[in-house]
Amino acid sequence: MLSKIFIPLLCIGIFITGLDAGNDNFIEADFFPFSVWYSGGKARAPMLSEITPDSRDEWRKDLEQIKSLGFNTVRTWVEWAACEPVRGQYNFDNLKLLMELADEVGLKVFIQMYVDSAPDWVANDFPHALFETQSGHRIIPQSAPGACTDNSDVREAVLNFYTEAAKVASQYDNFYGWDLWSEPHIINWAHPDYLLNPQYCWCPGTKARFVEWLQDKYGTIEELNRAWYRTFTEWNDVEPPRFSTILSYTDFIDWKMFIYEKLVGDMQMRYDAVRVGDPDNLITAHAVGASLFQSPYVGAGATDDFTMSEPLDFYGVSIYPKHNHPDRHWSLTTLRTVMDFTRSANREKGGWYVGELQAGMGTIALLVSDPVTPDDHRIWAWSAIAKGAKGINIYAYYPMSSGYEAGGYGLINLDGTLTERAVHAGKIAKIVDENQELFLPSHPSKAEIGIVYNPLSQMVGGLQRRDYPGAHTNSLIGYFRAFADHNVPVDFIHREHLEKRELSQYKLVIVPWPLMFTQEAADGLREFVENGGYVLGEARIAWNDDRGYASEIIPGLGLHEVFGVREHEVRMREEENFKIEITDTEHPAVAGFQSGDFLEGRLYGKSVLPLENREISILARLKDGNPALVSSKYGEGEAMLVGSYLGFANHPNPVSMNEKFFLNLVDWAGIERPFTTSHDGNTDSPVEVRLQENSNGYILFVINHSETDEDVSVDLRVKEDGTYSLREVITDEESTLQSENQQLTINTSIERKNVRVIEIRNP
Repeated sequence: MLSKIFIPLLCIGIFITGLDAGNDNFIEADFFPFSVWYSGGKARAPMLSEITPDSRDEWRKDLEQIKSLGFNTVRTWVEWAACEPVRGQYNFDNLKLLMELADEVGLKVFIQMYVDSAPDWVANDFPHALFETQSGHRIIPQSAPGACTDNSDVREAVLNFYTEAAKVASQYDNFYGWDLWSEPHIINWAHPDYLLNPQYCWCPGTKARFVEWLQDKYGTIEELNRAWYRTFTEWNDVEPPRFSTILSYTDFIDWKMFIYEKLVGDMQMRYDAVRVGDPDNLITAHAVGASLFQSPYVGAGATDDFTMSEPLDFYGVSIYPKHNHPDRHWSLTTLRTVMDFTRSANREKGGWYVGELQAGMGTIALLVSDPVTPDDHRIWAWSAIAKGAKGINIYAYYPMSSGYEAGGYGLINLDGTLTERAVHAGKIAKIVDENQELFLPSHPSKAEIGIVYNPLSQMVGGLQRRDYPGAHTNSLIGYFRAFADHNVPVDFIHREHLEKRELSQYKLVIVPWPLMFTQEAADGLREFVENGGYVLGEARIAWNDDRGYASEIIPGLGLHEVFGVREHEVRMREEENFKIEITDTEHPAVAGFQSGDFLEGRLYGKSVLPLENREISILARLKDGNPALVSSKYGEGEAMLVGSYLGFANHPNPVSMNEKFFLNLVDWAGIERPFTTSHDGNTDSPVEVRLQENSNGYILFVINHSETDEDVSVDLRVKEDGTYSLREVITDEESTLQSENQQLTINTSIERKNVRVIEIRNP
């Protein structure tokens, strides 16, 4: 469980207590902003244009064009370096002019806050607070990255800036909401390449805050010494670990968990500072990308989307499928993963935000992406909406005017002329704006499959670990892609959902790459199975606990009792996948297999021994004949264990037998799919189908990702038979359809790279 982080907020006189201080009264979305990033003139974010006598007319012309294209909102930004050039003297003239002009042309305004580029007085006044690496190097800012807010004086200056900006923005009727933090890390926009693997932050403020965190977790210095295998005599001797040893690495785990929690606390501080000046408007932030793709080893500080969403009304993400080099463009699987992971992290909030959606060709110095097309925007925008997004913000209106991204990421041309993609993106924005009352209350159908995201499993070995950096990520995606390719609803869930017993909507829980676990999570998994749930766990589950200590029996932390076996032997191979031969075809999880068919796993091949007096089903064996896939009844449910990493083997190159097995788990767990389609599993001509529900019926999204026109049939389970009214939202065409046996069959033709959005109203 997460420890509390106590942070005195000198400027607003309250205390933050980490996740336990999560906001109880979240603001629900009552408006769907579909915006472009624009802050007056052609300055790139986070820079601000100088206001001239011509600015009013020039900005109004831009805003009128944004409005005429179909957008209902402009996303502007407020930047610390420009807005407080002298300590305590604020200049929000750019914001005031933009707010005034946007109101005149009928646009709402969403504000992005930037404090990563700091005024020069920050470094001069607070030299003790400069970011510091584990090697003792202090980072002298060049505007970015400013100084560390773990020091109370810098924190007070930053939070005062948030409050003052909030006081200004909240005066305008057309102001809608905030984004507090673009792509959160400890340190942003600074790349000291002269340093080897820099980690942050060893400044006095962060070290003091870490000690407070440890005091809250351990209570006494004796307990800390016991955990870390150290001999500190007082708390002032304690500091974050700078390197690894062969001994305990509990210090490393504590440090990285502190970083995760610290960043959540930092978000909470910003939220509360804005609330001092603006008690009413929506507050969001957005990540650089799904945290599933991050590792706690990131020196700038990794984040966890599930925990970062806690203090906010909605959390979001940046989406740049064609960021730069063509070989690095996102696959369909990556696009789905990023969106569904962000959706899952906001599941309890009922929506999420696209903080940045790529507007045009990407550039990073000499690296240039392929062009961004209207087809791209159509697929990207409707894919996000289909997955429950409640706001889309296209980055940016003008291409970047400076920096190493110069010339890239623009919706229009730098000379102000329109592009085809701008016209088409505006048409999407207009359709969404006209159908707000449909999209806002509609939410994706509930999934009954949860794939456990557990960043702890990335920490096995501590600082000395340098191997298989993508294993955790690929393991989760390997399962996810099989369900997504077959249009089966699936969520990512957090380890904390196990710890807090928040699994009531799920029938099947999959635990990939489960090498480090907490006792609370193990107990939650046990209770889930006892109460009738179905679990698939992978090799060496709970091998280590959350101190980095090995379990006496594996599966660890008492899970051997749930799975009915204990580990026998483990073999590691890197060059080829492990073959696991199916030997029992009677079990529902291996229905349709033949004896001699193989599943494929990565890295480990582990055999197990049944516990005494436990009946288990042996479904598959390793080459040596020992059991490697077993299932055991436990309480009202059933637990299955596989002695390898099937998900890891299934991404990036899917294995057909693995995917067949994954889909069999749906029937094994008694899951009824809300719909099936004629294109389930067709990865050559992929058509994605997503379903949302509301009080009046459904929305069916049919997204043709392929390069060919497709005929698609969808069989939708409905609650009652009758005549359903259908409306194709994009074309506004209406029809009716009769259901039979509580099934509604919808047939449609869909052009390449196109989308159908079908509103289905109950009889």
